[in-house]
Amino acid sequence: MIRRFLLTTALGLIAFPALARENYALLIGASDYPNIEKRWSLKGPKNDMDLVANYLLTEAPVPFAPENVTVLTDKDGADPATLGNIRAAFADLTAKALPGDFIYLHLSGHGTRAPALDTEAEPDGLDELFLPVDIGPWNNQVSAVENALVDDEIGQLLDGLRAKGADVWIVLDSCYSGTATRAIETGDEVVMRQLDPAALGISEEMIDAAIDRAETASRGVGGEAAGGVSFMPKETTPPAAGVEPGSLVAFYAAQSTEMTPEMRLPRGAPDRKSQGVFTFTLFETLAEYPGATYGQVAQEVLRKYALRGTAKSTPLFEGNLDQVVFGGEARERVSQWPATVTETGFTLNAGTLHGLAVGTELAVMGAAADGNDKALGMVKVTAADTFTATTDRFAGAVPEGVWLRRKGAELDFALTIALPPDGSAPALALAEAMDELREISGPRLNFVKAGSEADLALAVLPDSDTPDALWILPGTGLAESEVQAPKVETAGIAPGDLAGNLQEKLTAIAKAVNLMKLGAALGPANGPGALDVEIEVLTRNAEDRTLRGLPLIPVPELVTNDEVHVLAKNNMDQPVDVNVLYIGADYSITHFYAGRLHPGDVIKKGLFAIGGETMGRERMLVVMTPAASHSKVEDLSWLAQDAVRGTGTGGGFTGSLYEAGFGRDTRGAIALSDEGEAGGPAPAILQVELRTRAQ
Repeated sequence: MIRRFLLTTALGLIAFPALARENYALLIGASDYPNIEKRWSLKGPKNDMDLVANYLLTEAPVPFAPENVTVLTDKDGADPATLGNIRAAFADLTAKALPGDFIYLHLSGHGTRAPALDTEAEPDGLDELFLPVDIGPWNNQVSAVENALVDDEIGQLLDGLRAKGADVWIVLDSCYSGTATRAIETGDEVVMRQLDPAALGISEEMIDAAIDRAETASRGVGGEAAGGVSFMPKETTPPAAGVEPGSLVAFYAAQSTEMTPEMRLPRGAPDRKSQGVFTFTLFETLAEYPGATYGQVAQEVLRKYALRGTAKSTPLFEGNLDQVVFGGEARERVSQWPATVTETGFTLNAGTLHGLAVGTELAVMGAAADGNDKALGMVKVTAADTFTATTDRFAGAVPEGVWLRRKGAELDFALTIALPPDGSAPALALAEAMDELREISGPRLNFVKAGSEADLALAVLPDSDTPDALWILPGTGLAESEVQAPKVETAGIAPGDLAGNLQEKLTAIAKAVNLMKLGAALGPANGPGALDVEIEVLTRNAEDRTLRGLPLIPVPELVTNDEVHVLAKNNMDQPVDVNVLYIGADYSITHFYAGRLHPGDVIKKGLFAIGGETMGRERMLVVMTPAASHSKVEDLSWLAQDAVRGTGTGGGFTGSLYEAGFGRDTRGAIALSDEGEAGGPAPAILQVELRTRAQ
């Protein structure tokens, strides 16, 4: 797994030799489920199949012949994704595969959980299921869901392909979490790709009983059993004589306890359509990094998730992530494309999937190898769809073989907030406070009507414990019920006080979100090429006091009292200032360390231990700032802030203590030492995403 980062612009890819081989793809998208209630139907999987097939046939870094790309989906002209068709397609692939071939598999649709047939193979007592379109109910006679594709069977099918010597990459855009999720209506039609087991006749009692049986059998009563979907090789199918088993890389849209959505993408585009957020983000990354390693693609997907906040899930990545995607060869990041001159401007074979949108500025280059200083001028994108774009007319002379190059992305530090729908008492209270709220918020907080695209959404949740509150949710309108989302109560609050409370919270959230945006934009693959600093994140716990590298892909999970340390080495001939910030799940910002790395210096520093009241998805930012030899060390401690919490009208003695300033220990990390003070802008940032939980 990747633990060490070199902060340079170049991808640092390792080239692998191309093999004489065939490339195959099996794309499975299940949208409509005729045997269950219509409300469980999805829109996105069939669109995912269009996106993936188009990419493979037109843009993939290795060639996919049309006859080698099989699509099973509920769309005119395609065979449906039934269990029988899926098994037949796998059998056909297994029969054709030869050593050295490459097979890409993509599954989009609903997932769910059911009591496991083989409890020894499932430590948590549950099977994870992918649901073909002909899924049926739970059958008590066979103790299984009719026509379900069980994770164990998928693993066996993958083993069969690997036994033929084929290398396999499987992407699964569905989820299995039973976690309840709150949602409000937004203009993006957000839908979770998880089917409630009750819709198939599997009661909560059946799930609990299966978990209890597994815990009793494998860990003893009261023990904790691990589980979740994983297709890593089990070597159940021996390879043929003289055949080396193929490799396997698996990408999952969410971890076993999380939800993954589909929504209309790309956000803001007039012709957007429902897509799996994970599928769209993955192929957007592949379009920009056609020759990256799996690990680099994984890092970029996580970066985009952090930058946009379109999903609360944390994708999981397994296998040898140092290989180049599709078994291809290393290539530089794509940021320019050959263009064709038309009467109205330019056309190019790149679109929204490549990060282009109406208004994007592109430099006109006479040759692909020319430096930016040789740009002939600029044009703007006037229209864009998934794979193509057009620009306005270029006034100057156009040489033959012109290229268009994208300028560096600009960060928008304004926060857009969607207002709640009209009609509720909290919405009415907010309407009365809006004039003052807009006045004190300034230009950095933009308020738009309910249902509009936004970074955050103000919601009223009538069935919550505070129905008179305004809840601050992600722009998707989704919030996990077990997480205390920030909120502001409205009952009995004067308009001026309501405006002040809400502005304070939104400003604090904006500060944390903008730090994450900056960290995502200036990450290892995007930072300045001049900054050559090695960073390794280390960990240890009470049971094992040995410091060891912390793998950052997949996203690590840390529990109470786990420690985080950092090892840094400056390979440059000038000093570098280092600051470490921590953004908690409650939007708190903690400053843990500041110091200077002189040329050749190495620091090994204990930072914090996991703890506190609020845990979940959190981020550590290691900020690198080049410094002059005799300058003052930069100090970023001024960025620290307390947690963003709900406000009320009372709360008794405990509430009074919090309001008096004693309720400050709410962050998800506790400092191991108090040394270090420092400040200033950051030219390069390593952003480490962590999942934390109490133990």
